[in-house]
Amino acid sequence: MYNLSCYNPGSFILAGIPGLEKFHIWIGIPFCVIYALAVVGNGTLLYLIVVEDSLHEPMFFFLFMLATTDLILSTATVPKLLSNLWLGSQEITFTDCLTQMFFLHFSFVVDSAILLAMALDRYVAICFPLRYTTVLAPQVIIKLVVGIVVRSFSVILPDVFLLKRLPFCGTRIIPHTYCEHIGVAQLSSANISINIWYGFSVPVMTVVSDVIFIAVSYIFILRAVFHLSSQGARQKAFGTCGSHICVILMFYTPAAFSILAHHFGHSVPRNMLILFANLYVAIPPTLNPIVYGVKTRKIQDKFILLFTLKKTQ
Repeated sequence: MYNLSCYNPGSFILAGIPGLEKFHIWIGIPFCVIYALAVVGNGTLLYLIVVEDSLHEPMFFFLFMLATTDLILSTATVPKLLSNLWLGSQEITFTDCLTQMFFLHFSFVVDSAILLAMALDRYVAICFPLRYTTVLAPQVIIKLVVGIVVRSFSVILPDVFLLKRLPFCGTRIIPHTYCEHIGVAQLSSANISINIWYGFSVPVMTVVSDVIFIAVSYIFILRAVFHLSSQGARQKAFGTCGSHICVILMFYTPAAFSILAHHFGHSVPRNMLILFANLYVAIPPTLNPIVYGVKTRKIQDKFILLFTLKKTQ
């Protein structure tokens, strides 16, 4: 019975942000505001892309996918964080923990792949403008989307089974506000070397390769832009890439900082690392629709038109 309970733990305890318990209520307020902005911003973006025919283009279809995965990413973590901080609801079932972990990592890998697809979109639009509709035909877009989802699902699903095979006979207190693969695996008394190696290889196979291909695509984009004869054409080309570059920096820079801080920032207090990890999954989904709303003229116009019509009705 003891061994059976080890392999089928009923629940875990999410410790929240240790050391900052007396500030939990106040910490929850900005996260609640950030999450509300993420839901409203991405929801509005999804609505505009669906109802406006002029936004039915490859770039906006990828943006639709980005907004969807951003909502999944923030919804998988922030509501549980708020219930932890405000209501003291620290318990999470093993099944819910695995579900949260899956959608957290799945959304991250999908987001990275979408940014690569958007880099491909910008590369074709700038380097082969006359062949844009041919190269990125609807059939090609569908294949890209299916490939992104299948790849992400295939590399993250094994995390679930790697955790289910582990016994959890000791402490079941997770020193964090959400479940993530290695954090949960470290609670097991068994050998977790497979979890560690797989957890290391997935980012290398997916995210790092995405970053490399994005960098290569922008090398070709920059070379094509600098060969344009008109200054106005160069500015227009840079303008079409501006929002995408901002989103890339917002997505990868905090991730790189978080990884470096966890591995080398031993002097950084753990509660600060946990707080930053929560900001990382909450802030990019909030800022992405704002960046595209500010830098994309078509979205600006449709957004203004939407609220102008509502006021006149």
